Formats: sequence, structure tokens, C-alpha cells
Amino acid sequence: MFEISWPWVFLALPLPYLLKRFNKRTANIPTLRIPSFEHNPLLTGHNEQKAQTVSMLYWLFWICLCCAFSNPKWLGEPISLPNEGRDIMLAVDLSGSMKEQDMEYQGQYVDRLTMVKAVLKNFIEQRQGDRLGLILFADTAFLQTPLTRDLNTVSQMLAESQIGLVGRATAIGDALGLSVKRFSQKKDSNRILVLLTDGQNTAGNLTPEEALLLAREEGIKVYTIGVAGDGSNNRFGLFGMNALSSSSSLDEKLLTDIAEQTGGLYFRAKNVAGLQRIYQELDTLEPIASDVQTFRPQNALFYYPLLVALFLLLVAAIKPWFYYKKSSLNGEYP
Repeated sequence: MFEISWPWVFLALPLPYLLKRFNKRTANIPTLRIPSFEHNPLLTGHNEQKAQTVSMLYWLFWICLCCAFSNPKWLGEPISLPNEGRDIMLAVDLSGSMKEQDMEYQGQYVDRLTMVKAVLKNFIEQRQGDRLGLILFADTAFLQTPLTRDLNTVSQMLAESQIGLVGRATAIGDALGLSVKRFSQKKDSNRILVLLTDGQNTAGNLTPEEALLLAREEGIKVYTIGVAGDGSNNRFGLFGMNALSSSSSLDEKLLTDIAEQTGGLYFRAKNVAGLQRIYQELDTLEPIASDVQTFRPQNALFYYPLLVALFLLLVAAIKPWFYYKKSSLNGEYP
């Protein structure tokens, strides 16, 4: 559908004519009229024709310029945006232990963070209509991506995260506390936190117990996921000792308490299937409905009349020069 944003601009169309009339009335310049010159075709014919042509070009230029300033555009068909969804914050552990290769993925053992990235990538793609955010934590926690429906950005930020980016320890309390702070700005939200870690709380300014109290007060539902293998990858080090710590450092009791006291669930992810179980659970949550939002794609058209106006201005500027060259060739001017 064609639409003009500022139709009132066309009120300026008669402005050049009004200015010309006003100048004629206010001008008080004496002129000398020579009757014999009035009927001389050499002096009047070409000048009158040239003046009329240039005047027409300037009028067309002004009309096109007004059309451009009125901001014409073409509106596409209305597109409805998702009007319901969940607000889910993902908190991913980047501590040093996440590099241990005790997770089986696609027939081989990979480190824990690689497996988490691979599974969460698919998880994020299935969150159409939901708003997702990303928190990364180790020595401390920081917000990598605020809640957004731009799932591609969340997936990219997760893919670019690296072990050691924010230290080597594990600040579970800080990650939980930061999610509480972010969710406090979303009153009409499900307030769901998915916390993935492979260790115990060993750093941070906020203890898990303190953060848990804040999460309960704000009504945040926390799903905790313990990421650690079951010790089946028996590879040995230089002196016959197991090179992998497996799940010895995983504080399952803390993760279970956090989940149960906030109304969530605890999952032990020993492999891909363990992580994927959370898909079905989150799908059963009731989405938060919001007002229906629609938008119409817009294509700006102002540059078409603007280009025509510039072309006409160029023609009007060089046309007197052509008149002069033509008259010189015909011997009309000395």
C-alpha cells in the first residue's frame, strides 16, 4: 500500500509563485523601455523561449523536491510478532574444569563446554517466541546477552565463549544473583533460569544461599544442570592416575536444593540425552501472553523524486550554456 508520511509538505507547492509575486510588488527599480527592441526577434524570441523552458524545469524541480520531502513509502502486508513466550536466562559455567574431556558426543569424548555448546545451540533454535539471555560465570558472573528474541545473537555469543574468559573458579552465587537482578526488571515474566555447571561454588561475592533467598523472593524458577561424566572414560596420566576428575567436584546437593526451593528441577547431564531432557520440561511451562504486536515492512520511495529533482536542476543549470553555444554557431551573437 502506498503512503505519504508528511502530506502537509505539498502546501509549499505555490511558494515560488507567491515569492515571485511578492518580489515584483516590492521591487522599486527604475527601468528603461525601448519600443524598437520589443519587436526584435533576435533579442526577444530566443530569450523568451529560454526563460519559459528554464522556468518549467524549475517548477518541475520544485514539485519533485516536495514529493521527496513528503516521504512517500510502500507498506507491505502486516506481519504478526509472537505475542506469547517465556523469558529464559541461561547461565553457563566457564571455569577451568569445563575443559575436561569426559563427555561422549557423536561417538567420541569431548570437553564439557563443547558438549554444552552443541546441545544448547539446538536448544536455542527451538525457543522461537521466547526471550533468551546469556550469563557467563567463573570467578565472577557477567551478562553477555540481555533478554532478547534475537536468538541468533544469543547462539553466536555462546559459541564465542571460551574457558578462562572470566577466570578459572566457579561463582554459582554470583550467577544466580545476577539473574535475579536482570529478572527484577521483568514483572510480567516467567522468570526461568537454566544454570549449567560442573563444580562447586568456590568464588564470588555472593554465596549460593544468599542468592537463593533473593531468587525465592523474586519468584524465579531455577533449573540446575550438573555437567559431568560418569567416569567411564578411563584414561590415565603419566603415573597411572586417572587424568580426569569426572564428577568428583560436582556439588549435586547444592544444585538440587536450588532447584527444589525455587520450584525447578535438577538434571544430571552425563551425555547429550541427559541435557536434552530439559527441552520437554520447559515446553510444558505456560507461556506469558502479551498484547498482539504487528509490523509492516516499509520500502522508502523518496529517493526516486529526489533523483529526478537533481537531474532537472542539472538540466536547468546547463541549458543556458547550450543556448549560447547554439546561437554562437548560427552567428546570432557577435
